[in-house]
Amino acid sequence: MNVIETSSGNSHIVEINPVEDGDYKTLSKSRFFFDWKKEKAYEIYKLQLSGTSEILGIISLEKIPEEWRVHIRLLTVSKDNRGKEKQYDGIAGNLIAYAARIAVKEYAEYACVSLRPKSQIAQHYIDKYNMKLTGMTLSIEVPEILDLINQYDHEK
Repeated sequence: MNVIETSSGNSHIVEINPVEDGDYKTLSKSRFFFDWKKEKAYEIYKLQLSGTSEILGIISLEKIPEEWRVHIRLLTVSKDNRGKEKQYDGIAGNLIAYAARIAVKEYAEYACVSLRPKSQIAQHYIDKYNMKLTGMTLSIEVPEILDLINQYDHEK
């Protein structure tokens, strides 16, 4: 998995790991838009440049086995990685692909990843990640879920 530095076009390897208790000190609402401590009951993962401690993005996941689904509860990139002036591109895509990878591992050909986006960003998820409108949520299933994993995850 990698992200692209927007100023140079250089590719940087990233890693995604579970958030640790000590990370919550740096996960401020001003930098990451949410109170991430409220998500502690769920699986929370952080995306970092390989070999660094700086967190670029965070995702909170809930597994719903009876629906063969991994639901993205929250997803955000750091404040300096949003909009036209962002430092790195591909953070959210890598985090969604990571959720997709978990879904495939858990539910195989029945895998589904869903999220409930804010209305102003819903079309972005549809256009960029090939998600489909499914009631109040957007979701992606096999085979599109495999395309997403292949686009972002090069560590098979």
